[in-house]
Amino acid sequence: MKRIVLFIATNLAVMLVLSIVLSLLGIGRPGAGNTLELGSLLAFSLVVGFTGAIFSLLISKPMAKWSTGARVIDNPSNSTELWLVNTVRQLSERAGIGMPEVAVYQGEPNAFATGAFKNSALVAVSTGLLESMNQQEVEAVLGHEVAHIANGDMVTMTLIQGVVNTFVVFLARIVGFFVDKVLLKNTDRQGVGIGYMATVFVCELIFGLAASLIVAWFSRQREFRADAGSAKLLGSTMPMQHALARLNGVPPGALPQSIAAAGITSGRGWSALFSTHPPFEQRIAALQNLRA
Repeated sequence: MKRIVLFIATNLAVMLVLSIVLSLLGIGRPGAGNTLELGSLLAFSLVVGFTGAIFSLLISKPMAKWSTGARVIDNPSNSTELWLVNTVRQLSERAGIGMPEVAVYQGEPNAFATGAFKNSALVAVSTGLLESMNQQEVEAVLGHEVAHIANGDMVTMTLIQGVVNTFVVFLARIVGFFVDKVLLKNTDRQGVGIGYMATVFVCELIFGLAASLIVAWFSRQREFRADAGSAKLLGSTMPMQHALARLNGVPPGALPQSIAAAGITSGRGWSALFSTHPPFEQRIAALQNLRA
């Protein structure tokens, strides 16, 4: 889950900073005088919206390593590390993707996969997960993360984030123009006033929060697909069911907000609306239905 939260947070930060800087430079304003130039505004919104999403995707792997302190296993130093590398290699071959980097980090039970490209991704597991699960359960979690990579989930999330970013930037400027020209009655034909700038900033924060609900919903759907992918790679739904049941009974490992969506754990209560992962009970039930 860490990976997705980090992705969303980084993307939102890049989008806001880029939007503010360009607006201060006079780029991307809705039009001169009282004219609303929707075509140029939409083009500007697309550039800003997708720039943030693509940048977040490209830096996702180094950011994940840095934020978790993950240590990539270049040369296995013990039997556990050797087993991890060999297991990820076998799962990757079954999934038809290149061998990802394999890493371990200190923390409570969790795991994540990230990276912009299928054939050069990263799979990382926490020490807490390795200590609390048996090998079959760990293999199921690794299968889940490899399925994320094989499904191209990070690219899909980038596209979805880019689309919602575009609407956030576009609608914020429409509202800003309305407030500046209609409510505040700014008659300056040379451009927009401070009311426009303030409204755009506030609306981007509010609309960005609303957009994160949409992104989180899509993320939850991909978790079901990754669970099913793990079951397919292992030839049975039981290992993933056991792994989820085990995770449901231990304190979840917190991941940096920037990569939270890339993890394995779920949200609770109201936080479930913003959670990138469905409740464990729903995921286990979905796997049981696959078997039925």
